[in-house]
Amino acid sequence: MDRVLITSALPYINGVKHLGNFAGSMLPADVYARFQRARGRETLFICATDEHGTPAELAASAAALDVRSYCDQQHVLQKSVCEQFGLSWDWFGRSSSSANRRLTQQFAEDLEENGLLEERVDRMLFSIDDNRFLPDRYVEGTCPYCAFDQARGDQCDSCGRLLDPTQLIEPYSAISKSRNLISKETRNLYLCQSRIVDRLWRWLEERKFSVLAESIARKHLNEGLRDRGITRDLSWGIPVTRNGNPRKGFEEKVFYVWFDAPIEYISATIEWSEEKHENWERWWRLDKGASDVKYVQFMGKDNVAFHTTSFPATLLGSGRPWKSVDNIKSFNWLNWYGDKFSTSRRRGVFMDAALQLLPADYWRWYLISNGPENADTPFTWEHFSASVNSDLANVLGNYINRVFKFAQSRFGAVVPRRGEDGELEENLLLQLKDGAAAITDELENMNFRSAARRLRELWSAGNSYFNDAAPWKHVLAEPGRAAHIVYTSLVMAELLSRLSAPFIPFTAAKISAALGVNSFSVWPTPEEIASFDTIRAGAPFSVPELLFSKISEDQVAEWSIAFGGRARESAV
Repeated sequence: MDRVLITSALPYINGVKHLGNFAGSMLPADVYARFQRARGRETLFICATDEHGTPAELAASAAALDVRSYCDQQHVLQKSVCEQFGLSWDWFGRSSSSANRRLTQQFAEDLEENGLLEERVDRMLFSIDDNRFLPDRYVEGTCPYCAFDQARGDQCDSCGRLLDPTQLIEPYSAISKSRNLISKETRNLYLCQSRIVDRLWRWLEERKFSVLAESIARKHLNEGLRDRGITRDLSWGIPVTRNGNPRKGFEEKVFYVWFDAPIEYISATIEWSEEKHENWERWWRLDKGASDVKYVQFMGKDNVAFHTTSFPATLLGSGRPWKSVDNIKSFNWLNWYGDKFSTSRRRGVFMDAALQLLPADYWRWYLISNGPENADTPFTWEHFSASVNSDLANVLGNYINRVFKFAQSRFGAVVPRRGEDGELEENLLLQLKDGAAAITDELENMNFRSAARRLRELWSAGNSYFNDAAPWKHVLAEPGRAAHIVYTSLVMAELLSRLSAPFIPFTAAKISAALGVNSFSVWPTPEEIASFDTIRAGAPFSVPELLFSKISEDQVAEWSIAFGGRARESAV
């Protein structure tokens, strides 16, 4: 693996994302990107705002803005909030870009040329009161599969099934809530996925996906892949063209958001290349060098279906040598006290509000070490505070605070000389070797919770060593021994900062800076760990500010009232 291409699911433009979105795609993608860069691999991390479709139109209408102005505003806001969380994209693009317009229209022409696109007349819901067709999320109703009564016209948020608006039971307009709907004929372009099912099966067999993504992909292919309409009766989106001109009969239509949004992965790379004067084709074209790229996608389980059917059908059906994904790492849902986080319903903690409560690394650590990797996972304030207090404040924070303060008080803020290792040092080094190797392996395989658990064990090992070695007992009688314990503890701190950096980059940078080095972004090699001399004796250091403050019971009670939770529920 020479180069690594990483994309995370594009966040919808309709408002700052909640912690469930963050934990289920953007955060693990960033941890993986930071890890791969630290290992010296050429890494490209791409994301963008998903700006087309009904969510954008509905959100803009609610904000009393035209859609373009709303998307302009929200893109800046989302980018800013995500950067404050430390997301290290190489490029954060926009699906409304001119690059995505051109490429989406080109894909449609390629698919039609290869016999995989055709016009069809079908029936759609039309609102008499709104005097318009109601595509996708303009319609809500009851899911025909699980009876969830708030299903949307494109997908059920409860069972995850992909839907058409006409399938909903007792549908109503999301605009006016009117049930005065009729079925009316309209003409749309269809992607003929059913014609390349065999190719999709072969494509799937050649891939290595997470267990969750694999099961979802097989489920949809086994159920029989339906042809998918890729145009909608909307005003906001990418115009439908043919041979570079508006397509006759489709002048009032745009491409379906789920057709153009995944194409933005490529288009965002083109945007990046234009800005940075790089060659985007070596990442996306097999005939231009992309064959040595490992491409990994990160997403929540509700996004898997499109990424394992429609998007690969688009790439394969185009007839061009596009690079397609090698591994999909999908996540379950982070739930909010037994219910789902929801952007549209403003349920749960959102990223901007989270940063007003605590710095980014508190959230990063909790959400990656307790993330919904293998099952839907509940978020509660009680568990969040217990995890932060135990892992960050009591273990890592306590270790750094004690070591640096003691070293400053006894050795004048200068790294002391190294001495001879004893049994305690040998045991610590053995734990470090095994732990670092395990963390490396787990991150390589994108097992984030396991990697975080092994990292926590190394934090604890550093604490235990400092307690057991007790340098304060040796300062007077054996100053050389005390110096060696402090040296060992400071080197351990430096190595821990590097192992922790993908998870808690702001904290890792503080530890590294306190030691007067800038090594936190470089993954430690087995040779460096074995030598255990990554800082120089005699070098000055400073005592970092308190890394983590404990979360109090009063804060938990206050946040439960403000955002919801048991305290609020019990008070009702």
